[in-house]
Amino acid sequence: CGPYPSTLEGAVRSGQQVYAENSDLIVLAPVSSGAELIADGCIHVYGALRGRAIAGATGNPEARIFCKRLEADLVAIAGIYMVADQISKELIGKSVQIRLGDDGNICIELLE
Repeated sequence: CGPYPSTLEGAVRSGQQVYAENSDLIVLAPVSSGAELIADGCIHVYGALRGRAIAGATGNPEARIFCKRLEADLVAIAGIYMVADQISKELIGKSVQIRLGDDGNICIELLE
C-alpha cells in the first residue's frame, strides 16, 4: 500500500465519491450505501462499509481493503470485482480483509 494516506474523519454519504490518488484512503467513520471509495493504494474503513470500495484503482494487485463491518454493494481490487450477491453471508457485518488471492480472484478473510 502507499506511503502517504488520505484520511477522512467524517462519514461518506450516499452520492459522494472519494478518490485517493497515488495513496491509501483511511475513513474513520461509516460509508453509506450509494457512496464510492476509490484509492490507488489500500482502503481502510473504521466503520461500516456500504456502497462501493475500489482499491488498486491504477492496477496494483497488492492493494487491499480493510473494514470494520462489511456491508458493501461492490468491492474491487485492481479491476477484479465482487458484488454483494457473491459475498458469503457469513462475512456480512464482520471485520474483514479483502485482497486478490493466488488465483487472481477476490479473497475475503475474517479479521476477528
